[in-house]
Amino acid sequence: MPEQVEWRLPAIDSTLAAQLAERLGVPPVVARILVRRGYTDATSARIFLEPSLEDLLDPLGLKDMPRAVARLSEAVRRKEQVLLFGDYDADGIVSVAILKTALDRAGACAGFQVPSRLREGYGLRTEVVEQAAASGVRLLISADTGIRAGEAIRRARELGLDVIVTDHHLPEEALPPALAVLNPKQPDCPYPFKDLCGAGVAFKLVQALVERLGWSEERRRKFLQSLLKLVAIATVADVVPLVGENRILVKHGLEGLRSVKSPGLRALLAMAGLAEGEVPSAHEVAFRVAPRMNAAGRMADASQVIELLLTADNEKAQYLAAQLQNFNQDRQRVEVEIIRSILEECERTPPAPEQAALVFAGRNWHRGVLGIVASRLVERFYRPVIVLSIDPETGLAHGSGRSIPPFHLLEALESMADLFVQFGGHRQAAGMTLEAARVDEFREKLDRRARRVLLPQDLVPALDIDTVTDVAELDEATVEAVLRLAPFGFGNPRPVLALLGVRLASDPVVLKQKHVRLAVHKGAGTLNIMAWGQAESLEDLRQGQIFDVAFSLEEDRNSRKRGYAGWTAVLRGLRFSGGRS
Repeated sequence: MPEQVEWRLPAIDSTLAAQLAERLGVPPVVARILVRRGYTDATSARIFLEPSLEDLLDPLGLKDMPRAVARLSEAVRRKEQVLLFGDYDADGIVSVAILKTALDRAGACAGFQVPSRLREGYGLRTEVVEQAAASGVRLLISADTGIRAGEAIRRARELGLDVIVTDHHLPEEALPPALAVLNPKQPDCPYPFKDLCGAGVAFKLVQALVERLGWSEERRRKFLQSLLKLVAIATVADVVPLVGENRILVKHGLEGLRSVKSPGLRALLAMAGLAEGEVPSAHEVAFRVAPRMNAAGRMADASQVIELLLTADNEKAQYLAAQLQNFNQDRQRVEVEIIRSILEECERTPPAPEQAALVFAGRNWHRGVLGIVASRLVERFYRPVIVLSIDPETGLAHGSGRSIPPFHLLEALESMADLFVQFGGHRQAAGMTLEAARVDEFREKLDRRARRVLLPQDLVPALDIDTVTDVAELDEATVEAVLRLAPFGFGNPRPVLALLGVRLASDPVVLKQKHVRLAVHKGAGTLNIMAWGQAESLEDLRQGQIFDVAFSLEEDRNSRKRGYAGWTAVLRGLRFSGGRS
């Protein structure tokens, strides 16, 4: 479908950028990036550049936090049975691990439970609270789930079981009747930062708890900093915006991963290929660590990840980390098979160009990978995509969807709620279950809504340029200053710079038959740009051609170890003077 990419060049107030550069003492390129991203005054820009733990918000600002922390501290004091019930993705897993670690340290009696994605599905269910109450549990804390579990929580109240919901998903119109609901997205919550992930909300509960328990300031500081490693992983994995309080949590959490004492976390990082003693990037966490954590919930039992994160046994840690590696390899294989099946279907019956949303369905596709498959297909088609697995025995279709920025997927599902047995999610991601007989109806309604909501330009991928620069500006100090804008991810993407009207200084150099190194020249400078995996698409380039290039600057530890510059310019886009990309 999409063959063109729209370049969005920035309109930046050069005077404002120059003033910001002078006040902050940063290179002009960095000042322009900051202005482009809305940090137009020295105060907000300095807070962004220097995220401090001192700027973490007061957890008591979350609606219901005083009630939640009072009840939890009471449970700790009385040594009541507490059950932590979490989601099966990385965010939910980490949320449980954070709460379990804190309650263990406080001397509480806490167990945990995570549902099977395939056998039980998402969310807190009535049978869970009934079993918990029967076993003597007096307090249940949901982690990264629960905001839409009204029926189960009503049943808990009937059984005398108190529930504290910690969640960040969008609530329904009626909140669940829990003792306390901790969710910055709930109505009337005064907490100023709304984009915490589930683990971020759990961390705020722990932050309030250890203060309520009267721990010394030094003890609180060390313990909370130790938890930031896990909070950072979950925040990156759940793709929430890396700005505001999330930026503080992730920045300091990633730095903490340089030195890890936990045998389980250390084994996980090693299995993901991350070297001890180095600070991993958010990108490495997102594409190496998080998939291994998520693989357990997708392919088997997510509770194994919690056991890994909690264990003090080195041998057990190595075994569990190896299990995650195997699950991840299985996940990759199944994912490839489903994508191949869908693309073969598209070759036989190509989606119509006017289709604004796509729904694919297959018999007994592995439900654990549907969200990842949908993500890959959104990248390919640049349309909202739903992938459904039809179970012939139950007559139900279970699915997962991903969207593009202009299309609010959860609102779309809410507009046709009568179609579903259940559904939930976010703006960009959602899950659903419906009768298989209604899949065609769903496909038609979703496409109709997408056509009504989306404009033609919304269906063209865009490349947002942060600043137009010149080779002469890209000295070592400037590059290092750009890299210090990390952690990069959703909400704070890696800056994209553009050079306009450059000349190709020599024919492209092909490396390993798939990568290309381009030497582009303008004025008195030449810049080498790597194009990973683009040998085929760039095979017609020749020395002397003039074009525009967009690129990002990325750390290159291997290059630094060999004594060269510790960074690489990576191609993000190329267009000729006619605007073709």
